[in-house]
Amino acid sequence: MRAMNPSLLLILTFLSACSIDIKEFKTPIPVPETFSITGSESLQDRWWLNFNDQTLNSLIDTALRQNLDLAAAFERLKQAEALARKAGSELIPAVNATTNANRFIEDNPNTGSFTFDNFSLGLIASYELDLWGRIRAGTYAAEQDIKAVEQDIHTAAIALSAEIARVWYLLTEQQLQLDLLNEQIEVNKQYADLVEVRFRGGQATAADVFQQRQLLEGVVGDRYSVLAAIEVLKNQLAVLTGQAPGTLEVPTSERFPELADLPETGLTSDLIQRRPDVRKAYYRLQAADLRIAAAVADRFPKIGLSAGIDTSAPDLQAFFNNWMATLAGNVVLPLIDGGRRVAEVRRTEAVTEEAFNLYGQSVLQSLQQVENALAQETRQHQRLDSLKEQLRYLNEANDNIRIRSAYGVFDFLRVLSTLNSLQAMQRTLIRAERELVDFRIQLYRSLAGGWPLVEPVTKRNDTHG
Repeated sequence: MRAMNPSLLLILTFLSACSIDIKEFKTPIPVPETFSITGSESLQDRWWLNFNDQTLNSLIDTALRQNLDLAAAFERLKQAEALARKAGSELIPAVNATTNANRFIEDNPNTGSFTFDNFSLGLIASYELDLWGRIRAGTYAAEQDIKAVEQDIHTAAIALSAEIARVWYLLTEQQLQLDLLNEQIEVNKQYADLVEVRFRGGQATAADVFQQRQLLEGVVGDRYSVLAAIEVLKNQLAVLTGQAPGTLEVPTSERFPELADLPETGLTSDLIQRRPDVRKAYYRLQAADLRIAAAVADRFPKIGLSAGIDTSAPDLQAFFNNWMATLAGNVVLPLIDGGRRVAEVRRTEAVTEEAFNLYGQSVLQSLQQVENALAQETRQHQRLDSLKEQLRYLNEANDNIRIRSAYGVFDFLRVLSTLNSLQAMQRTLIRAERELVDFRIQLYRSLAGGWPLVEPVTKRNDTHG
């Protein structure tokens, strides 16, 4: 085969070095420069440290080392890295070796038996000149995919830490509710005994006794629900930390964290650059745009080079004395493909437009989550102030009724109504305090940008023997 002109090879190699640019994109929609509310506290990367809760710190540290969902996210990253290496392998010539050994035996009655040996060895290399950047565009797109999957890991870690904090303070709320219910049961028993005494003295009716007993049993029933919730939440924490349900031992918490001032929210552009889910959408957009370039380049001619060297000999002694080398080039020009390549260009363009819109949506959602958390926490502080005032009024009303009862003025319906309202308000206040912490968790999560992560250590049972 006739060898290709070296000058032509040099020109083609130079052309194949045409650059493929990774395009930068602006947000599809204008966004405000700042958020509606900001605080003064600096936000730590490991945001949960702001709560100064050692048990919470320990739970999250354990989860980041052992959570199986997070470990699976790291494995997805390895898959993306392998695909990128596979895409980039086309930039390196492929070399294959061939070897063969044959023995021919001919048995001729006139000349006798004749044996002929033949040994062969060959190396074949092939390489496609990336003249239009098709291979490089695909490789760069795969690299952007890796960056996107890396953001998935950070998103998973942030979501995991936030979920553990949420469940931990739900558990704290239930433990506080349990303590309160135990106190309320004792109070209701005292009122039930009082009503029975008054009933025997003709100062209360049987209906009053039954109503107070029903109120007592209602609180007892609520206590059982709280006990079940505590076990469920402990099991949930066990799974989140990579442990079997029923095996996690956590200390009892009897307080919510004291919240510092609101964190400094900064500029909206800072959030867009920091949040891993937004960055993931951006990398997906860049990858999709690069695949347009790959699809367009696929419509142009492909130029391939191949080289081979082989030898054959009838015996091993002469094996390396007879080499033959070839160098060839070929051009593949798409002529008729039924519109497949054009359709692929249109498809990748639509995928890119989709990714562009999804990127814009992720920006809007990130801004919405921050604004929602800021508004919810601000209003929750006001709600807590109102609940505390209501509780103060109910306590005063309850004290007044006890004083009146001591002087013989006993209105059981008012006693029952006030007591029921007071106890319900006490539980509502605990729930509202936990909701305030939950809103702060949501705010920290919506502002979080990730931190350096180490792949969780998991044990795999090898079932393949």
